[in-house]
Amino acid sequence: MPVEIYVISGFLGAGKTTLIKKMINEIFKNKRIALIENDFGERSVDAALLKSEAIEIKEINSGCICCSLSGDFKKSLKGLMERFHPDKILIEPSGVGKLSDVVKACSDPSIRPYAEVKAKITVVDVKRCKMYLDNFGEFFEDQIRNADLIFLSRTSIFPDRIIEAQKIVKSLNSDSAIISNPWEQVDLNEILNTKSEKRVNTGRQKIMAGQRHCSHSRFAEETFETVTIRTRRIFSKEELKACVLNMERTAKGTVLRAKGIVQGTGGCMSLQYLPGEIQITSCTSDGDMLCIIGQNLNRNELYAIFNGI
Repeated sequence: MPVEIYVISGFLGAGKTTLIKKMINEIFKNKRIALIENDFGERSVDAALLKSEAIEIKEINSGCICCSLSGDFKKSLKGLMERFHPDKILIEPSGVGKLSDVVKACSDPSIRPYAEVKAKITVVDVKRCKMYLDNFGEFFEDQIRNADLIFLSRTSIFPDRIIEAQKIVKSLNSDSAIISNPWEQVDLNEILNTKSEKRVNTGRQKIMAGQRHCSHSRFAEETFETVTIRTRRIFSKEELKACVLNMERTAKGTVLRAKGIVQGTGGCMSLQYLPGEIQITSCTSDGDMLCIIGQNLNRNELYAIFNGI
């Protein structure tokens, strides 16, 4: 029987990795999980954060996941299954990747004997939903239109944004199920196993109606750019926050997302940044790298900010 694939997409910083952790801890506990991570940089920060979980991780970095998967996915998948024997496969595309490209790659007839898509999930940030739609419609819309299950994130923090987000999602995809409750109140086992056959059938119809090949007209690499910063600097939490605020105030271009793992005075720290939102936490993963995603970025300027030059 083919192994089930769960594709978890969502725009930059929507909460994909948080949802994956919840899935692993709640419905896939004691299961052998293979995670395919596609990050927009030299190395996947999310993969590093998830390595504490008992899962096998394959990273696909700095490239179109559709092209990467189409060329090597069957071979990689077969090798992964022979080596690791996973019970489930999770795929987390880049935040600026197209869900349709990933689903089409996974739906190749040569892959179906080994694995097939069980659920296409998209995470939507209610706070930034309208802004992303207005500014990055091609990528953002694709993630919603091709999902059969949509989780709204940050609903407990911004309850006043839920109705607007629901309207946007429904205008783009009237068939998908929308989960609006705070995630701590959500029973994933019930959601993912209720009417799953209906979702699978709906998803197949959308795939057949969509394009057959990766849309090379506007790759993510042509619209977004990434700056990877390696640093041996040891930060206090206050120093790291000050660097982020300095970036927010003075850096050229538009910073849409920053994340990474750096050395801290009390151990390693994880940085998660979205415009106007900074989260710095202790973590067990080791690292010396920050990944900044945006438009018209100045690499030298960003390097100087975080290396104290």
